[in-house]
Amino acid sequence: MNRLIQQLRNDQTPNGSWEYPFESGISTDAYMIILLRTLEMNEEEVIRELTTRILSRQDPNGAWKLFHDEENGNVSSTVEAYYSLLYSGYVSKDDPRLLAAKEFILANGGIEKSLLFTKIMLALTGQYEWPPYFPLPVEMLLLPLQFPINFYDISVYGRSNLAPIMIVADKKFVKTTKRSPSLSDLYSSSKTDGFFNLHDIQQLISLFEHSFKSLPGLPHTIHELAMNRAKQYMLTRIEPDGTLCSYFSSTFLMIFALLALGHSNRDPLIIKAIRGLQSMKSTIQGHIHMQYTTATVWNTNLISFTLQKAGVLSTDPVVQKANRYLAGRQQTTYGDWALHNPGVIPGGWGFSDIDTFIPDIDDTTASLRAISRLVGTDPHFHQAWNKGVQWVLSMQNSDGGWASFEKNVNKAIVHLLPIEGGRFLLTDSSSSDLTGRTLEFLGNYTNLPKHHQTIKRGIDWLLHHQEKDGSWYGRWGICYIYGTWAAITGLAASGVSSQHPSIQKAVNWLHSIQNADGGWGESCKSDLANAYVPLGSSNSTQTAWALDALIAASDQITPEINKGIAYLLEASKQPDWTDSYPVGQGMGGGFYIHYHSYQYIFPLLALAHYKRKFEM
Repeated sequence: MNRLIQQLRNDQTPNGSWEYPFESGISTDAYMIILLRTLEMNEEEVIRELTTRILSRQDPNGAWKLFHDEENGNVSSTVEAYYSLLYSGYVSKDDPRLLAAKEFILANGGIEKSLLFTKIMLALTGQYEWPPYFPLPVEMLLLPLQFPINFYDISVYGRSNLAPIMIVADKKFVKTTKRSPSLSDLYSSSKTDGFFNLHDIQQLISLFEHSFKSLPGLPHTIHELAMNRAKQYMLTRIEPDGTLCSYFSSTFLMIFALLALGHSNRDPLIIKAIRGLQSMKSTIQGHIHMQYTTATVWNTNLISFTLQKAGVLSTDPVVQKANRYLAGRQQTTYGDWALHNPGVIPGGWGFSDIDTFIPDIDDTTASLRAISRLVGTDPHFHQAWNKGVQWVLSMQNSDGGWASFEKNVNKAIVHLLPIEGGRFLLTDSSSSDLTGRTLEFLGNYTNLPKHHQTIKRGIDWLLHHQEKDGSWYGRWGICYIYGTWAAITGLAASGVSSQHPSIQKAVNWLHSIQNADGGWGESCKSDLANAYVPLGSSNSTQTAWALDALIAASDQITPEINKGIAYLLEASKQPDWTDSYPVGQGMGGGFYIHYHSYQYIFPLLALAHYKRKFEM
């Protein structure tokens, strides 16, 4: 524990935060090369360094993977890598590494088997044919909130990406340069697979067209109004650093949307957006990586809270600096969340360093945990606490659970939209991880009575969403270990007995999947299988989650807990490939996250809870 604490002390930045990388494969690196070449911004040093990193991640069979145990490789990632390397100008088409990549792509169905976002990027840069229809026409932005389905029924993460997509898809925008390579030899057939099922799309388009014809008084320039609304949606959500909602993907798409609307390559909005993306650059094992976003607030609130749990005083300079940083990141503006939750004062925290209007429940409860010991002595933190707690309470969904960003953004009709990965992109449903962690915060850090309706409704939601095997699915981590940890710790903090059948069933499930070495490990395959898939090896972070859950549910030390503690202590001396395995997810099947801070945070937290409960 002392060694982990010292590591965290050493890594704190001068402003009090922790800037551990938010690593998400090679897609953002590839897209940055393609973006710079498309805009003819020939920043050769950046392009060369990104090229080096992408090549360093190639497997011997020529493919790129999203995670270590993904069979063979990933077609979309390999297409993105191949295209960016070729466009970089630093790797030729007859290079053995690109020939191996091409062979893998063709053997696995060709470029046509790429995922939706890859196809959109390819279409934007002239490598794939735009479909005749896009399932969500830009006119959707004009539908009133009272309409059965409207733009704000989609999650804020989905909206930030879909607004620019609607613009470029409507215009079928394409931008090529003299340096644009040809990817025609990556097609497995002469016929391009479409983006969507055209029958489903045509039915949806007909529905929207009928809807607009039935609305009286709309001017004939409805299409222009819709395009302008989409543009304004983007422009009013640009962060101070120039990025759209502080996400790489939405900023990339916004740049192309602005180009489609007539802005030049050197428009100040585009230049600032590029600089914003470059400011999220990180260095990992000697290579630069374009982060999808920064995890600075998330790193900092988790570390501040964990250090205090591990015995570091709230008056220690490292904690004081961290909490001052967090105090400056509490949001004061009304974001889109206020549309579904009107009349509530802002008080949440966001995820990244430059996030000013998309607060989320997880970062808010984590930041409140971090400052909790200062609330009674510092008026500034007391005020921040009151605003934050009230915001969290107000964000409970009508079903009793908590979602990530917004309230009640989970209409059943949205799930019918024919968008690939829609359950991750389009909705913001209550989830076990958010609901469990919110209950844990309310139960352990506030004076809210255990019989309060807010807590009772949260408990009921968790109990009704337990899987048959006793686990819970977690939205933002991998996957069932993550969700089960959050659910057990939340239920325990809410006064549910450790002997309750649901907790006992979950404990038995955790016991049943413990590895022989005492640890736990779950594969990223779980999210697409909709069932627990073992990793085949243990890793420290998932072991810490499982251990923390068992400690919360146990009145005494058990053999399973002791074996888990022994694994953690041993694993800390012998780093292996599992330390870099992604245990966070953004979008199942396409976007997984390796949080570099987790290898310190969660083992330290589990050890601190073990020591506090069993060694005092």
